[in-house]
Amino acid sequence: MAKATTTVLAEILRRDQQPILAEWARLQLDSMSTRRELMSEAELGVQSREFLAAFTTAIGSDERVDASGPIWSSVREFLARISETRARQGFSPSETATFVFSLKEPLFNRLRAAAVDPETLASETWRATLALDGLGLYTTEVHQKSRDGVILRQQQEMMELSTPVVTLWEGILALPLIGTLDSARTQVVMESLLQRIVDTGSSIAILDITGVPTVDTLVAQHLLKTVAAARLMGADCIISGIRPQIAQTIVHLGVDLNAVTTKATLADAFAVALRRLALTVTKAPAGAGGRASSRPNGMAAADANE
Repeated sequence: MAKATTTVLAEILRRDQQPILAEWARLQLDSMSTRRELMSEAELGVQSREFLAAFTTAIGSDERVDASGPIWSSVREFLARISETRARQGFSPSETATFVFSLKEPLFNRLRAAAVDPETLASETWRATLALDGLGLYTTEVHQKSRDGVILRQQQEMMELSTPVVTLWEGILALPLIGTLDSARTQVVMESLLQRIVDTGSSIAILDITGVPTVDTLVAQHLLKTVAAARLMGADCIISGIRPQIAQTIVHLGVDLNAVTTKATLADAFAVALRRLALTVTKAPAGAGGRASSRPNGMAAADANE
């Protein structure tokens, strides 16, 4: 355990904690004048007191003032929690770092007011600067990592939401794709489709690319990988939404889709899927509510003969 030192800075922090807290709180509230809805004054006060207590202990135990050292671990852990919370609340990195940097003014004011010689004043001011600058930069790093994590989770959730697997009919699934199809999204598409094939026991899956703006070699390869994965699970795939421009692009790229059934529209692909399952859609007789029904081929004609 580090031995406490009796520096002027440590003594001032222990003696004048309340005045420093009051001035520091005022500076923080002034800097948050347009963001008061993100945090209450009471919550800010609690955070400030906890940080100042941990800072006082660390600065009084570290003569070298290395904010990345083990003596400062509890301070860094506290700041990490603060930074992660503020990242989720919508604070910017600079606003989060201000929590630390704004402590400089009240601390330096107390140092100047102390009756110390110029050499001691310079030395203690430098120690405080080293500590607060290091901790302020640390909050920025943690905040950035936290925000990147939030963005990544949101992107993953958006990808999952943008790749819904829809049951069109018993045994027939449809996966409408909208937007760019890259490697990461292809993985989500495959996982979602394969899981639904297992859950529903479907034998046909329609990949509709009407909403895919462009199809290049990479996108075509991703589609073929998805088709191959579905076949390994026992389901046949049909690709729909092949517009004239996309058809020309695929031909120019030399991509071989001969082994895959392709259709211009989702309706055409659905009709193919019904035929493969020996199903047909017929109009219900008058008075039956106008609902269509599906049945094996031949049954509609048999009903009519009856």
